[in-house]
Amino acid sequence: MQTVILCGGKGTRLRELTEELPKPLVEIGGKPILWHLMKIYSHYGFKEFILCLGYKGEMIKDYFSKNNKENWKITFADTGEDSNKAERIKKIQKYIKEENFFVSYGDDVSDVNIKKVLDFHLKNEKIVTLTAVNLLSPFGVIELGNNNEIIDFKEKPKLDYWMNGGYFVFNKKIFGYLKEGYDLEKDAFAELAKEKQIVAFKHDGFWKSMNTFKEVVELNELWESNKAPWKVW
Repeated sequence: MQTVILCGGKGTRLRELTEELPKPLVEIGGKPILWHLMKIYSHYGFKEFILCLGYKGEMIKDYFSKNNKENWKITFADTGEDSNKAERIKKIQKYIKEENFFVSYGDDVSDVNIKKVLDFHLKNEKIVTLTAVNLLSPFGVIELGNNNEIIDFKEKPKLDYWMNGGYFVFNKKIFGYLKEGYDLEKDAFAELAKEKQIVAFKHDGFWKSMNTFKEVVELNELWESNKAPWKVW
């Protein structure tokens, strides 16, 4: 199966680094986060990638043209600098060979079992399977007793809500929902939800997105201390 990775955004929340290079090339442990993501998929046997390029896409193409020691099969697709996620996926329709394919954002790392996500998708027979992860509180919280005395402090706990973790399996029928001007989540996924054609694979393990310089530092600290849960290879 093919894996489509969205790596064309401008990464404006990480402007300290993305003025000079595209966000997918920001490094964790000396390797681009995009490389880490591709290693996760290839660990499970999925080694054919379609990279949806946009902002500074030539830099991504140049990096992997020189550094593809994994012998991954990579299609570099220019999907436009200003395209949204739905538009990028629509533009690579011609490259999709099979009935189902993986899609991933280019800035999330996780220890999710890709094969289990695929098995779940095939079992449920929906158009989209979305990996759902627990929302983390961005702040520490306090637990109060009946008289408002503080019982406990909890540092950035998991909340009782689920969010989109960015690891998907799509059936080719998704292309019929990627209409001109549509947003992937707000429009296409909302339409699929109304038709009960999108299902969540709950992952309660590690997941972290890289949107800020602080998160870049945190991911590098995990890697350097040999505590990177997404290193499944």
